[in-house]
Amino acid sequence: MRDWEEDTIVTGLPAPRRYRAMFLSDVHLGTRGCRAELLIDFLRHHEAGTIYLVGDIIDGWQLKSGWCWLQSHNDVAQKLLRQARKGARVLYIPGNHDEVLRDYCGIHLGGVEVVQTTTHLAADGRRYLVTHGDDFDVMIRHGRWLSFLGGAAHGSALMLNGASNRVRRLLGLPHASLSRWAKTKVKTTVNYISEFEAALSGEARRHGMDGVICGHIHHAANHARYGVHYLNCGDWLESCTALVEHDDGRFEIIPWTHIRPTATAAPAQPQAA
Repeated sequence: MRDWEEDTIVTGLPAPRRYRAMFLSDVHLGTRGCRAELLIDFLRHHEAGTIYLVGDIIDGWQLKSGWCWLQSHNDVAQKLLRQARKGARVLYIPGNHDEVLRDYCGIHLGGVEVVQTTTHLAADGRRYLVTHGDDFDVMIRHGRWLSFLGGAAHGSALMLNGASNRVRRLLGLPHASLSRWAKTKVKTTVNYISEFEAALSGEARRHGMDGVICGHIHHAANHARYGVHYLNCGDWLESCTALVEHDDGRFEIIPWTHIRPTATAAPAQPQAA
């Protein structure tokens, strides 16, 4: 019995939606804030011919303060490996939190290709630089200790956000991200995001690319403000978003913030490319 048939029979779900390519970043397996159950549900409903893991899939930094590897984290890894066994091409582009894997670039790990960066050729002929993006983060490059401090502060914010959302669920209110709201309101953060997007867009232009696909800043985006097509996958701590490419070359950011009963649940409307 093939894997997809087993999934359909066991779960009673319709066949998953299939895309030309799927991009996931900043899952942070190994941390308490990882929304692994939501990602498992997303992968149950969606498949792709090529899957790009755009960095910080595993959080190696967390080992320094306390590893948290739940069964759901293992299930995410198994789900991705199963996609590779079913014939999907799976590429892993390490980020700063899983930078130890950069020592293995150029080899296969369980059917997963590990690469420093890569180029994605879209169905419409556009070429995209695919990179995690931490090399273009001034904080990471020039103040590593600040990034660790920021990571600790972000973890505290996630704990506060979790408590807030438990109260919201009791009141029948939808999930909300305090950290995401703050990112869009604080001027310095807005400037940081803009500078990051401009830097990555500039790198894509220097390589003669039509666009760039990245992660790192946990801020999903799909725009062309800086002269090329900028796409950010988002994260699986707060926004829980994935980037997919349709067969016609159109890109779409799909948010997945609660468990869906069937694969017929409609994703959010695509943002303009």
